[in-house]
Amino acid sequence: MSAPLDLAGAVIAFDLDGTLVDTAPDLIGTLNVVLAEHGHPALPLEASRWLVGRGARVMLERGFGAAGEALSAERMEALFGRFITLYRARIADESRPFPGVVAALDQLAGAGARLAVCTNKPTGLSRTLLKDLGLAACFAAIVGPDLAGAAKPDGRHLAYTVEAAGGTLARTLMVGDAMTDVGAARAAGAPVIVVSFGYTEIPARELGADAVIDHFDELAAAARRLLGQPADA
Repeated sequence: MSAPLDLAGAVIAFDLDGTLVDTAPDLIGTLNVVLAEHGHPALPLEASRWLVGRGARVMLERGFGAAGEALSAERMEALFGRFITLYRARIADESRPFPGVVAALDQLAGAGARLAVCTNKPTGLSRTLLKDLGLAACFAAIVGPDLAGAAKPDGRHLAYTVEAAGGTLARTLMVGDAMTDVGAARAAGAPVIVVSFGYTEIPARELGADAVIDHFDELAAAARRLLGQPADA
């Protein structure tokens, strides 16, 4: 049995889209509405998950590109504004935490860890999503690039998040799903765990993380190992 508070003083910072929450249904659903408004067919969800993970502008560029239409910078800004308006209205209609997330967060917090969200999703949208899913209260800080003044893979994003959560980088762990998360952790000098089920074009086990997990049931043991605590402490 784990010793009580054996993660005391640690900050565990999570990416949001593709790590904590499967947001692809609402993101791709919003993209399909925008595509339909411009005469393009809808994209199938499962075959289009690769479009998610690098922000709305990249998703729009890729989505319209798949339909054979290139976007000028001017059109991109107009479509981006439309996308955000539509997405905000349905932000948690179909998005759900990945299996095991709630139990893992409870377990980590019960062991004394401070939890934070370090995401390239805008702070306001991130807070709205987590609030709608009943998860916002789990986190000491929810930080998007607009609040941090930098975006992952810039290590300053993670550093700002950790400071906002009341911790130090010396005892921080990043949990994500993509190269941006690994890059931010490496730049900040923190270990990083990658989930195998997220939104990455590069296979999770090729991202260079310190550990890869296939389910959130594995997170607490991996966190203890990387933060200097044995899994059976």
